[in-house]
Amino acid sequence: MAFDLDSLAEATSGAIGALVSTSILYPLDTCKTKYQAEVRAHHQQKYRSTSAVLWEAIANGQVLSLYQGLGTKNLQSFISQFIYFYGYSFFKRLYLEKTGNKSIGTKANLIVGVVAGACTVIITQPLDTAASRMQTSEFGMSKGLWKMLSESSWGEAFDALDISLLLTTNPSIQYTSFDQLKQRLLQTQLKEKTGTDSSPRSLSAFSAFVLGAVAKCIATFVTYPAIRCKVTIQAADSDDNDETKEAKSKKKKTVMGAIYSIWKREGLLGFYKGIEAQILKTVLSSALLLMIKEKISKTTWVLLLAIRRYLFTVQPRLKSA
Repeated sequence: MAFDLDSLAEATSGAIGALVSTSILYPLDTCKTKYQAEVRAHHQQKYRSTSAVLWEAIANGQVLSLYQGLGTKNLQSFISQFIYFYGYSFFKRLYLEKTGNKSIGTKANLIVGVVAGACTVIITQPLDTAASRMQTSEFGMSKGLWKMLSESSWGEAFDALDISLLLTTNPSIQYTSFDQLKQRLLQTQLKEKTGTDSSPRSLSAFSAFVLGAVAKCIATFVTYPAIRCKVTIQAADSDDNDETKEAKSKKKKTVMGAIYSIWKREGLLGFYKGIEAQILKTVLSSALLLMIKEKISKTTWVLLLAIRRYLFTVQPRLKSA
């Protein structure tokens, strides 16, 4: 498998789709993350809803602060989606070649997705942690990426890595469901056509949007308690007072600590605080990502094929000259 053009095309189109969807929905993501990160008793909460974060930014004339950490988030999204889609496509093709099967089953597809997701998380976790801390910082008080990473230890940079690895089941379930539904839909459409195309077939924008939304909604609901704990661990320390800030900085955040804190202050329903905004954001983000990916994957495949042909044509000429 010298040059895996299909995997590279999948990774490139997926990364571009992630970049666009992240940029479009970033203000919603910031509001959602700040709301999720607050763990207080109901009567002490600063934000009563996700929209309260938005109104605070508007009232204080800090609307642009809703974009704090956008560069880091885009970098993290681009790298993670490139690695994920490349890994997913690569391992899927490898499995089919080794087994000799024409299609991959649901269980094997799920395992491939988890492996690709785990590789992605380990590489991009420091960027994910930095982006979360930028988003949850006070408006206008966010630090730059380099300063954020330099002030943190390696352990802090990989905060909530265990939960992130657990959450690899979320995108794998979503993408596996999408892939299976896509194949069934394309097979149905193919029966109505006489000719075949050697380049990858693609869904319509509407079909990709609907399939992506349905697949992501269920996965988000199931894994949301872990998502909430992850945000609270990665969140920037609140600036209530110097003593509280100093005490928090000395105490390492743990999964059990996050679970205990949410349970003690907010009860069982606290684990689902902000789920409406999470579902809205993740469904829109995933649907947009897959819709954009589907629409540009064919163009990306053709472009990469042209580049490969150009390189293989030019290299012999240069050697002969």
